[in-house]
Amino acid sequence: MPKSRIPSHGRKTGKSTLKKKVVKKTTKKVAAKNAKNRNVVKGTAVSNVTHSGEVHRFIGISLGGGKTDKACVAVIEYFPKHRKVFLSRLVEKIKSDEVHSADFKIHEIIDQYRGEIESIAFDVPFRFPVCLRENCCGGIEDCPKPHIKWMWDYTRKLHKKKKPRKLFTPYTQRCVEMYLSSELEEPFIMQHALGANCAPLLARAMYLRRRLKFDCLEVFPKLSLWRIGRSLHVMKSHLLFHKHAIGGDESRRAILHALSTHNIAFVYDQDVKLMIENNHAFEAFICALTGFLSFKGLTEPRPANFPEEEDWVEFPVPSIKWSSF
Repeated sequence: MPKSRIPSHGRKTGKSTLKKKVVKKTTKKVAAKNAKNRNVVKGTAVSNVTHSGEVHRFIGISLGGGKTDKACVAVIEYFPKHRKVFLSRLVEKIKSDEVHSADFKIHEIIDQYRGEIESIAFDVPFRFPVCLRENCCGGIEDCPKPHIKWMWDYTRKLHKKKKPRKLFTPYTQRCVEMYLSSELEEPFIMQHALGANCAPLLARAMYLRRRLKFDCLEVFPKLSLWRIGRSLHVMKSHLLFHKHAIGGDESRRAILHALSTHNIAFVYDQDVKLMIENNHAFEAFICALTGFLSFKGLTEPRPANFPEEEDWVEFPVPSIKWSSF
């Protein structure tokens, strides 16, 4: 099979002008030391240790439709020793060619890290609503399951405040979408997991996740961006309109500038330019950054009364302590 066309990194690099020096290491002592440092044990993952110390990697994936070339992958690296976060890789417009699918290429990028990944964050759901994952009673009116009871309680509470009064559809929507629409500081409207626009993306995310052996998170980029931006005092207009065709590039520029000014993450200039031009690349970065915040315990836990079997979306706490890194 022909080799994949995905490069070993997400950006172009110039040819090095330095001559390679070859140093022969012949003593058994040096060889033994190198073998010890590699820490390779049969049946276990390779240690996440580099010359810069321990490293934790977080991957963010922004998906387009299965037939498009909009999918982007971002890789963030965190070095606890230096308390630094880097956007180490950004691959945009991943598309199929005559022999390889775009999904194969996404897996190929992930596989290059040999398991040295803390989490993979998707910008779309990757599981069906609960009613489609298990035996369904076929009616919401007298269903005893916890998530249906939660939806009824939420709906009755909402009906007292808002009109028109509409019932929920548990085979297309989830509790988390209802919760985010009214229980936070701003209404955040998520598309239904199996709504017309999101269903094909959910199917693709499910397909990709089957081969992944890492912790997978669901992220709502708009909400993550809001919480990150507010903690950095970015204007609300930039946070609300970062996806707009007109003015969205300026909003993304302002947000990335705030991250740089506050020394939150180091991003190469060419990747800054790419994210300003391409919102999917920008949202892949936000997904990876949310995965990092989750690793640091800076994301919201699910509410106490939230059904356990329901999916939850990872999003940052209101006041992020960036100095705690």
